[in-house]
Parts: sequence; C-alpha cells; structure tokens
Amino acid sequence: MPSSTYRVQLRPEFGFPAAGGIVDYLRELGAGALYASPVLDATPGSTHGYDVTDPTKARPELGGEQARKALSARLKEAGLGFVVDIVPNHMSVEVPKANRWWWDVLRHGRDSAYANFFDIDWSRGRVLLPVLGEDAAVAELSVEDGPEGAELGYYEHRFPIAPGTEGGSPQEVHARQHYELVGWRRGNRELNYRRFFDITNLAAVSVERPEVFAETHGEVLRWVSDGDVTGLRVDHPDGLADPGGYLRRLRAGAPGAWLVVEKILHPGEAVPQSWPVDGTTGYDALREITGVFADPAAEPVFTRLAAEQGVRTGFAEVEQRARRLVTDEILVAEVHRIAALCSGVDSGAARAAVAEVMIAFPAYRSYLPEGAAHWDEAVARARERRPELAPAFDALDSQVRGAPDGELATRIQQTSGMVVAKGTEDTTFYRFTRFAALNEVGGSPDRFGLGVAGFHTLATGRAAAQPATMTTLTTHDTKRSEDTRARLVALSEVAEEFAAAVRRWTARRGIDEPALNLLAWQTLVGAWPISPARLRDYLDKAAKESKLRTTWTDHDEEFERAVAAWPDEVLGDAELAADVEAFVARVRGAGWSNSLGQKLVQLAGPGVPDVYQGTELWDHSLVDPDNRRAVDYSVRREILARVRAGEQPGIDESGAAKLLVVHRALTLRRDRPELFTGYRPLHAEGAAADHLLAFERGERLTVAVTRLPLGLERSGGWRDTVLPLRDGGWTDVLTGRAVGDAPRAAALFDRYPVALLVREDS
Repeated sequence: MPSSTYRVQLRPEFGFPAAGGIVDYLRELGAGALYASPVLDATPGSTHGYDVTDPTKARPELGGEQARKALSARLKEAGLGFVVDIVPNHMSVEVPKANRWWWDVLRHGRDSAYANFFDIDWSRGRVLLPVLGEDAAVAELSVEDGPEGAELGYYEHRFPIAPGTEGGSPQEVHARQHYELVGWRRGNRELNYRRFFDITNLAAVSVERPEVFAETHGEVLRWVSDGDVTGLRVDHPDGLADPGGYLRRLRAGAPGAWLVVEKILHPGEAVPQSWPVDGTTGYDALREITGVFADPAAEPVFTRLAAEQGVRTGFAEVEQRARRLVTDEILVAEVHRIAALCSGVDSGAARAAVAEVMIAFPAYRSYLPEGAAHWDEAVARARERRPELAPAFDALDSQVRGAPDGELATRIQQTSGMVVAKGTEDTTFYRFTRFAALNEVGGSPDRFGLGVAGFHTLATGRAAAQPATMTTLTTHDTKRSEDTRARLVALSEVAEEFAAAVRRWTARRGIDEPALNLLAWQTLVGAWPISPARLRDYLDKAAKESKLRTTWTDHDEEFERAVAAWPDEVLGDAELAADVEAFVARVRGAGWSNSLGQKLVQLAGPGVPDVYQGTELWDHSLVDPDNRRAVDYSVRREILARVRAGEQPGIDESGAAKLLVVHRALTLRRDRPELFTGYRPLHAEGAAADHLLAFERGERLTVAVTRLPLGLERSGGWRDTVLPLRDGGWTDVLTGRAVGDAPRAAALFDRYPVALLVREDS
C-alpha cells in the first residue's frame, strides 16, 4: 500500500504530460502515490473520464499510450506509486460512434458480438434510445453519408444503419433498425437497458460475464502486471450484479495491487468480509472526522432556525419522500423490470412492493447471502409502512431468499443502491439543509456530530480491521471541500449568532424557497469570498437537485431567473455584503483551526490518507464541477520551497500553514512508516480537556489537535490543561520544538492549533 495518495483530475488540458510535470512536486510534498481519475478512452472532451467509451486503450486526449508509459516511468523514478480509478459498471453511449461496442450493437442488434456486453432487456424488442426532443421528431431524421456507409442523422447525432435495411424515407429506414429513437422523456419509464442512476447516456456493462470482464479489464490489468500501476480504485461497485465475485476476479488479476472500492458505508456498516479489498475510498472516515469537530449542543438551535424558516426538520420523512420520488418518477423503468420478475403477484402490487423495499433500505444495498440483516430490515420497514401489501412482500421476500443469486435478487439489490444514492445524496441533502456541514457523501445529517469517545472507538476499529483503507476529506464527489466544511462546522459554536444573521439576511434578500435559502446563506459564509458566477452555478445545481421548485428536466423558468440573480443582488448590496463579511471574519479563524485539526487527524490517523488536488492550501470549493477547477501549482511550489527551507508560516489567508502540516505529516509517513501503527486514545487533563483530541500511533507518535476553538476561547482558553505522554523526549515535527512528557496545552498550541509529536530514544 502507498504511504499516502494525491488525487489529480485528468482532463484534455491536464493530461499525462501535465501530471508528469508535477511528479517532482508531489515527491517533495511527501506523497506516496499519484492517484488519477479514469485514464481510459472517454467521451470526446470529457472533463472527468467516468464516461469511458473504450476500455482497451489509454485515452488519446490525455496523451495516449506513450504519454501514459512516460508518466509511469517518471513516477517509478521518483519512487511514487500510480493508483488508477476504474469504472466497471457502465460505459458512455452519448456519442454512439465513439463506443465501437455500442455502435455494433445498434447496427447488428442481438446478432452483435457485443450484444451481451450491455445489460439490455432484449425481450422487449428494439433498444429504446430516448434522444429526440419528442416522439414526433422522428419526422426530422435524415440519412447521411458516413465513413462506413449511410447513417441515420438527427441534428448532430449519428446512428448506424443495419446491413440490408437501406432504401426509402429516413422514417422507413428507422423502422427497420434494431433500435428505436424516441422522445427523451420516455427514458425514465420505458428504457430497456440498465443505466447509471438516471443517466441514459451511461449504459450498464455486464461485467459479471467472464468474457466482458476480460475485454473491459485486460488493458488495465496489463499495466498492473507490468508494474506501471500499483493500485486500483473501483468506482461504484454497488451497481454490479455480483460485487463480491467481481472483486475476487479483479484481485486474482491484480494480486499485488492496493485495491480500494468506492463503497459508501452507513454508520455501523462494514465492508462485506468476503471482499478481497484493502478498504473503501474513505467517506466513512470523512463523516467521523467532520463529526468530532462539530458541537452537538447547537442541534436544537439549527433545528429551530430551519423550522421557522419553513425547512422540513424530520430527516426520515424528507428522505422517504425523496426516495419515493426516485422510484415513482425517475427509476420507473427499473422498478417495472424488477417487478416483472416477481411471480404470482399482481403487477401493480409487485411494483409497489419492490419500490417500498428499496425505499426502506437502511444501507445502499445487501449482498445476499451476506448482508441479510439489511434485507430483513428493509422488508420489515416496508411491511410496517404498507401493511396492505403483505402478500406482495411475502412473495418478494420468499423469491429473493430462495434464489439469492437469481435475477430478481440481483436486480433489486443493484437498484436499491441507485434509489438510496439518488434519493438521499442527490435529493435529500439539498432539501434537509438544517446544517449543511453534515450533508456529505456517506454522511448522516440527522446525527449532529460525533463525541470524542465515539470517534476513538471507530478509529481504533479502523486501525485493527482495515489499516490499509483509504481516508479522505475531499473528493471529486463531495458536496463541498474540506475547508468549506471546516468553516461551516465552526457555525455550530456560534449557532445563535448565525441564526440571528440568517433571519436578518433573509428579511433583506431571501430566496423564495426555504431549503435553498438556508443552504445559500450557509454556502455564502462557507465559501466566502466567492464570485457571483461560482455561486450562481452552485445554486442552480442545488435548486435542480432538490427537485422542489425546479428540476433538470421540468424547469420553473421564473424561479430559476430569480435564483440566478440572487448572487449579484446579495454581493452588490454593499451593506448586506459587509454584514456577511463581518460574520465570516467572526468564524474564519475557527475554520482555519478546524481545517488544520481535521487534516492532521486524517493524515496521521489509521488508513492511507488521500490529499485531493490543491487542498494542501485552503480550498473553499463547492460541488462538482466547481471542485474540478485547475490548480495553480506554481504558488504551491513556491510555498513548499519556503517550508522545506525551514519557514514556519503563520496562519493566514495564504494557507501556507496547511501546506506545512500536509508536507510534514506526509513526509513522516513516507520516511518512517513504522511510526504509524495501531491506535491508542489519549486523554488530556484540566479545565479545557474536552477541547483537545489526541491519540497515539504505536509508542512513538502522538497527534494532538484543538476542537471547538470558539468555545475554548469563550471559556478562558487552555488554562491548566495538560496532555500526559509516555516518558521520553518528544519533538513537535511541525515546529521542531522539544516538548516534555506532560506538555501544557497552552504551550503546545501557542503557534499552531495542532501538534505532531515524535518520541526519540535518548
């Protein structure tokens, strides 16, 4: 396993050569491996790479095979690993011709050599392609010349024509094809191929078939075998028919690679023990680390604020409604396909029962026969909510349990993860906006923070059970960056002040939708200073994701115009902007303290820490695509050079203090891995002991950080608080100062609110 990873977002303007250009910087920073977004060929112009079109070659737009090999060689020379993100669940079909397998399926139908590569319900006849503006637009089709013969055209879109079906009008040609072009609105209800969530441009791949696995993974596994790739990050395993079987096959093909999965764990949930993986991508650690810096005493204040503003405060109710929206309006085709597999039940009752069970899942999915407790709980909850459907639940439960490897059990488990993710993360988190710092992937917004004892229990378990799991604070999928979250967490210490400010600001320039209004003010404070354009783009996405007043497909144009105008109105209101800025100044220092604290806890704690691109300095990004903006490495190189030369920067707007913490922690992990073993909670003594979070790794490394800094300040500071340590000579790696074996907190934290202590033999 790597000592740490550094995540980079590859894209056409930052490809393999550009990544090679920062290898020396990453080595000097202390990173153990470069962790890259998907590198296989993708939809032309893709800025993220998750829309793979050809898994058999390195993406030409990133530089192609030669540039990939050059990057691998440079990383090897620098002593860094290379971790690659892979996407086994789906491929992009947005541009059919860019995906030769999909093009062949459309051209030859069930006779295509790739007909079974995609999860298509061939029993329903032609492949439904919801790409037209409306069904009547079939009249606008044309026949165009293509490089391999005639093609059907619809504006810029091109589709193949099956051999022997030429002749006549475009509409007559279309009627003879193995696919049917229809209005885009029919996709949610009638689609007959499995997709990624509700994205019809991403067609699911049947990777459970050995021949499909071999074709889709052969190239990446060759890189692993050649030693060019040292680790794999698996995207969305919950969408697979048999995640355990897939991961066992992947492990057999990459026996020496570090292997982590994007498995989002609910509190109390563990990775299935049969999976041969090193761990998850770290959202569980993110939830715990964020939680321990929040003040649970603020919960009633934020609940009252949300309620008086008109925001729903019952999380379970909001979540249930959002998930039902997904089953009833978005994933309708998937629900119908599953219900059709449930025999002996009226179709309407079967559909209702299938939907209700998926709505009720306590985790993303079960993996029968593993995870039976989650299945049991989902069925029990569904029975309680809809007792009139008892016969349908009985039949569904019996058939799923009787054939846990059958198609019914497989599909309902695959789809439950889609319902949970789409309903909770992509809808509820934009509706239940009571305290946005907790609305994070893998988060539990109804649990207001995490106590120190609970944090230690979970960290101890991670050290014992999954010491090689990834930990993270920011990813390309997080709803906001770690520093934005850290400042928002500080609001829990000034809850009454913030509530008063929101009332004042809303009265002056509120948004006419309560959940978005409360989220907007939190976002403005958390990401300040922010340009009107960035804030406008964020609020547009948030409004559509919430699906309360407008959506991505059914627009309330007047409301969207009002939301789009809001950032300029607020930031252009000098008095209001000054008020917001003054409030930000009130919590900025606490935000910086939280940022440094949570970062050091992550970097030095159990697991393999990942640093998301650019976050070695302050980064107040929001959800994608805002968090995928270009990173200025020239600034970071200059600050790192000063830090390596011995500078101990102050805590200010430059973020240099954070880079110091990242550099010293990563370098120590890389150079002295023997220090980072085990986990032992430490407890401070004195008047402010609750504000000091500390733990020991092995017997020679201690991490100590400040929590709830505003409350600490109000209570009179550290006063007599001390941190008892093992006997010996301890040195703070961040400052180079020697400390005793019972340092006073006031002295320990007089320069930085965090300390990384190493004990050396005398």
